[in-house]
Amino acid sequence: MGKLISKGQRKRDARVVMLGLDLAGKSTLLYKLKSGQAVETCPTVGFNVESLQTPCGVSFTLWDIGGQGSLRASWPDYLEDTSTLIFVLDSTDTARLPEAAAALEDALSHPSMAGIPILLLANKQEVPGALAPAELGEKLCWGQLARRRWVLRGCSAHTGQGLQEVLAILGLLICRYKLQAMEASKGLMM
Repeated sequence: MGKLISKGQRKRDARVVMLGLDLAGKSTLLYKLKSGQAVETCPTVGFNVESLQTPCGVSFTLWDIGGQGSLRASWPDYLEDTSTLIFVLDSTDTARLPEAAAALEDALSHPSMAGIPILLLANKQEVPGALAPAELGEKLCWGQLARRRWVLRGCSAHTGQGLQEVLAILGLLICRYKLQAMEASKGLMM
């Protein structure tokens, strides 16, 4: 489950998985990126999938996976063959930050996540009282992140604040990951 297979497709789009707790704004982010419009969404039961492109022309398929506690056990089913992980944090929900950090740690402990770059999004920056990305970063447990390539950026799914920068960073992460994967496969062939 969770893999896209296309016969005869020579150049496959990158596969990006977006995780985070329920109500963090993942689906709103997805549809703001896709259409440029703020869309009212309901909690995702299962997943949403859209094909997108970064400003530098990198195509990718974004899998937005539901974040309710009962659905998190299925997250590993979606992590195979991933180029980049986006983890969305609700900058206004400090009470659930330890739960979000634990969910992120759990996802990163999956064997298929070794070497995968992570883009942490501090969403809802437009809301008064939201933690700035630096403040949010200070409160996170760094466990699995300490040994990985990751970027933390603030954004707003509602207003679109920071989303062009997020797309540009995502393009760079995907390109670097693909380059490293190609170099690693060449090394195995020698």
